[in-house]
Amino acid sequence: MKNRDFAGRSVGAIGLGCMGMSWAYGESDDAASIALIREALDLGVTFLDTAQPYGDGHNEALLGRALAGRRDEAVLATKTGLVVEDKKTFTMVRRGTPEHVKSSAEDSLRRLGTDVIDLYYLHRVDPDVPLADTWGAMAELVAEGKARAIGLSEVGVAQAAEAHAIHPVAAIQSELSLWTRDAMGAPSTETSGSVGMLSVVGGAGDAGDVVGWCAANGAAFVPFSPLGRGFLTGTVSASDFEDEDFRKINPRFQEEAVKANQRIVDVVKAVAERHGATPAQVAIAWTLAQGDHVIPIPGTKKSRYLRDNAGAADLELTERDLAELDAVPPAVGGRY
Repeated sequence: MKNRDFAGRSVGAIGLGCMGMSWAYGESDDAASIALIREALDLGVTFLDTAQPYGDGHNEALLGRALAGRRDEAVLATKTGLVVEDKKTFTMVRRGTPEHVKSSAEDSLRRLGTDVIDLYYLHRVDPDVPLADTWGAMAELVAEGKARAIGLSEVGVAQAAEAHAIHPVAAIQSELSLWTRDAMGAPSTETSGSVGMLSVVGGAGDAGDVVGWCAANGAAFVPFSPLGRGFLTGTVSASDFEDEDFRKINPRFQEEAVKANQRIVDVVKAVAERHGATPAQVAIAWTLAQGDHVIPIPGTKKSRYLRDNAGAADLELTERDLAELDAVPPAVGGRY
């Protein structure tokens, strides 16, 4: 696989989001997930993403087991700042106190079975704690050798700049795909606050061009859900979702929204046909085309999708392709 640079280290151009192996996308199969993570390493998919809330610690422990004996092959990212309040409803609360940052880092290190976290994100900014306090505690973890680099998730340009002035922001992770372009400064239909699965930072398109800020400041931009939670593959139907799959209640997967958003898939499929590629590969390649600092982390629980996603690293979209894809309006319906 082609590589990209992250904080002076070479990583696969496409990473792996591991959340769905433990939470929010149906039942878990630990044995299959461990095998998939190891297969990912074999394919050169080395940038692995998890977080403490994913299964309330389950996903971190799963990665720890999968990486036993292979830890040095992976660049491992996890997160602090969100605490699970109700697993069944995927409800979380923000907690950005320095005390929580420090204690949760120790918990993550233990579950991951490692002595250092390659990339430690602040999952969401806590509005009740000054960002400088939270970020300062995270910077102390770098000084202590417990984290190699620190990043932010779902922030705006102003928050990124505030943190960067205290300690370098190595990466920003936010949703980015053909149906969610808020991080590029596009207007958002999302409202702020807590809605089901996640607390959403900002709203109404107030984030600014975060992708551009990262490029200008030497940070990686890490898109999660580059496949639109599977919708952009053209193979997902709401009727197929398990009871534990949060997409059953996601606004964009309701009947009217699905009909309206089909126009995006139609263009993706047309581009895919020209290249002899899959829609998934086109959707991921579009995120890669947003800059050499962009490292998407599509999630999957199946080997055939892992291999399909990895193939996107070799797909070169033309100017015509990008113009057609860029012209499609973002999705109808809120993200959460």
